[in-house]
This record gives sequence, C-alpha cells and structure tokens, in this order.
Amino acid sequence: MIPMTLAEIAGITGGRLVNASDSVTVTGAVEYDSRKVGPGGLFVAFAGEKVDGHDFAATVVAAGAAGVLGTRDTGEPGVVVEDPLAALAALARVVVSRLDKLTVVGLTGSSGKTTTKDYIGQLLARLGPTVAPAGSLNNELGFPYTVLQATTETRFLVLEMGARGIGHIRYLTGIARPQIGVVLNVGAAHIGEFGSVEGTALAKGELVESLQSSGVAILNADDPLVAAMASRTSARVVRTGESAADVRATDVVVDASGRAAYTLHASGRSGNVRLAVAGRHQVPNTLAAAAVALAAGMDLDELVTALGEVGIVSGRRMDVFDRPDGVTVIDDSYNANPSSTAAALHALAAMGEGRRTTAVLGYMAELGEHEISGHAEVGRLAAELGVDRLIAVAGNARPILDGAAGLTGWPGTAYFAADQEAAIEILQKDLRADDVVLVKGSRYRTWDVADWLRRSEEVQPT
Repeated sequence: MIPMTLAEIAGITGGRLVNASDSVTVTGAVEYDSRKVGPGGLFVAFAGEKVDGHDFAATVVAAGAAGVLGTRDTGEPGVVVEDPLAALAALARVVVSRLDKLTVVGLTGSSGKTTTKDYIGQLLARLGPTVAPAGSLNNELGFPYTVLQATTETRFLVLEMGARGIGHIRYLTGIARPQIGVVLNVGAAHIGEFGSVEGTALAKGELVESLQSSGVAILNADDPLVAAMASRTSARVVRTGESAADVRATDVVVDASGRAAYTLHASGRSGNVRLAVAGRHQVPNTLAAAAVALAAGMDLDELVTALGEVGIVSGRRMDVFDRPDGVTVIDDSYNANPSSTAAALHALAAMGEGRRTTAVLGYMAELGEHEISGHAEVGRLAAELGVDRLIAVAGNARPILDGAAGLTGWPGTAYFAADQEAAIEILQKDLRADDVVLVKGSRYRTWDVADWLRRSEEVQPT
C-alpha cells in the first residue's frame, strides 16, 4: 500500500485512532492473515465464528506491524472502526484515487475469470509493474485487498470481479473503477442465485456500465449475451472471438497434449500463437488477455511471443502434470460449474485420444432448480465424448451418472463414490500406466483426489 499514517486511515475510514501518535505510518502491506503481516504493515482484524483476529494484535505488533484495524481497542496502536470490511473498501477507494498513473483492468465472467486474470497479469507485467495476485480474490474482501497491494510504482492493477447477485459488481467498481473492462462469458455458474442466465448477464454487465467513455470494453463476440452488452456502455468496444471480431482467432488446432494453436488477427495484422497451457477453452481466454494487452499498448509481435509463454499461476485450474508411471492428471479441482466442467471434459477427450480416460467429477454448487439437470448434462457430455470411466463423488453428484446412462450405447463404466476416499479407492484398484485422469468439483475437497494422484509413489498401477 502507499504510505499512510494511522491518523489518515482513521479519517478515511471514519474510525478512531487509538494508542498511537498522529505520525505513526503504515509503510508495509495490508493483511488480514496475521501470519503474513510484515514490518510496517497494517493488520485487519476480523472477529470470525471460530477465530477472532483481535486476539493476534499483540503478536503482529511485536513482529513489526504499524497497527491494527479492528472493531475494538486491543491495547495496541491502531484504528477502531464499526465495520472492517467497509473500512477496507474506503481505504482502497482512496488509494486508487491517489495513483494517477495506474491503469485498472477489471474482468468478470461465469467461468475462466481467475485463469484469464493470470494471463492478463503475465502479459501486462512485460509493460510495467503489475499487481495481479494468484487466486480468486474477487469478492468484497479479496477485491479491496488486491487494490491495496498497489503502490506508486504500480502501472497496472488487474482485478477479478465475482457476483452472486445484482449490484455486487457495481459495488466493486465503486471501489476501483476500471479503465479496461472484460466480460468473458455468461453461463450457469450461480444460476441458483441469479435465477436465469439472463439474470447473470444483467449482473455481469454492470462492469461495462461502470466504464467511462474514455475506457475500453472487451466483449466476447461468440457469446450472444456478452456481445449484447455493447449497448450498455459508452466506452470503446473491442470484440474478441473466432467469428466476426476485432481480436480474432482462426485456424484453431489442438495437439495431442491438449494445447491449442491459432492465428491471431488484430488491427489488420496477424501472427501465429502456440499456447503452452492445456484446453481448447484457453483460446477465448487468451484472446481476451490479448485484447487487454493491445489496449495497453503491446505490439502484436511481442504479444504473439508472450501468449505462447503464459502459464498457470493459480493452483488447481487446468494444472496438467505427468506422473513417472505415465499417468497424466488434469487437476481442475478448484471449482466447477456446467460450463467449466464441459470445457475440462473436452480437454480430457483431446488429451486422452488413444488412451484410457477417467473423469472424477464432484458436486457443482449453486445451481438451484437446475441442480439435477446441470449434473445430468455434464454426465451425458462425458459419455458423448467417450470418457471410459466416470466417477461421481458424493450424493449430490449422482445425477452425473444418470446423464451418462441416458446415452444409448455408451461403452464406458460408471462408478459412484460416497466421498473422496471412496473415489481414491476406485482409482487405486485399477489405475493403469498411460491413463489420463481429470479431477473436477466445487470445492468439495475434490482436490484430495488430485493430491493423492500427485503422490505417485503411493500408487501401483495395474
């Protein structure tokens, strides 16, 4: 964060300075995890159900923190506020306003947000100091936390925006208003909360509505609900896609490792891109990242090279690794919805051509009335793609198997696993060298299966 006295922070947040003089200054990072607070930092204390951050106030100050931002006086230097979350938002808003050389990039979408944010961060880092931290810091806590990582040296700030309701993205853009806004897609993620994909589109479009006329709205032309958002912004619109688009991919091919290559077209020029990341769905993700880089001033020739070098930064998102025994694992276990699961299944099919494929699929959350049909849909897709073994993990995921069974003539084998341990047992009994295994689910510890697969020395393939 930019240097700021505790007295200033108190004024910005409407708080009360305690146990410190007006000159005490925060020179380090703002953290809400006491283990990460460094010298000169500001510790934000939240009172959780199990752990109260205020209890660690003395520890962080002894470690060099400048002060504590919390809801009560801990006896240590700090600022007392009514709502630490609102205080963080206020603080982030002021920090952005003071960084006049900063370009803010905001992106949203039903799937691919974090991966695309990582790609954008890697591209923009070639142009100047960039803040785009790993992980999904896209809510009312993670968003201002990311903003506060910006300093006077930062040229680009890349912000991921999530939403579980109308007005959520509008709130986030009120903290840090982007100059460049990206909408990737509109799908069934959180459809249980939005009620329909149209409701999702209404919420996601709040990002482009926030842009000024001097800004740039980057929209996926291949998604009709996203393309329609052009009418909701006064900013310059840049369309990406494989059809009629300003930043376009043609001649897309996917190799045996699931990595795509394509010809990139923009502003009357073109270049050949060969991605190092797996999955055909990385094409629209990298097109969006390319459009941001071009808007920020990157030359097309440099961009073509840079796109071929971007990699996975945030964990458990299409993290492909080969075990010594020849088994290939696709760890996409961080989260799941019907759209992202479909993309992962297509990647599995491409990478597993001529090999035995297994999909370990966990429950997909927040689908509401579409819960059964959403799971059945991905099960049927797995069967249509010829997945050899399908393992549905936990009771709510059982409709996946029903969907696969509904496809007449599917020669694959279906298994139901009551939990992660049961899924591991199924794999352990019949894991063969040269298998390709996908692990995907909605944060229901599905990653336990991927972690077990990574510990290859514990496995004896048949």
